[in-house]
Amino acid sequence: MKIAELKAGMQDVDLEATVKEKGETKQITTKYGPNRVSNAVIEDDSGSVKLTLWGKQVDQVEEGDKISIKGAYTKEWNGELQVNIGRNGEMKVER
Repeated sequence: MKIAELKAGMQDVDLEATVKEKGETKQITTKYGPNRVSNAVIEDDSGSVKLTLWGKQVDQVEEGDKISIKGAYTKEWNGELQVNIGRNGEMKVER
């Protein structure tokens, strides 16, 4: 699927993209306990979107990496479309 085709509320999304930028990592407390979170901007030839990285995913991704995501979902947060990799999703990184 292409980034330009994404809409809020989609499930089981598969994407291939390049990490354009990676934001700072924040320590937060969730209902599951403390965790780290970072937002990255990923792009393909159709556009760009924010990708939310949780826990160990934060350390796996650097700017310029090519990533393949399977089983993600989309949502709108503060008026912006975001891609999240759920518990059953996976991300592969190529450097």
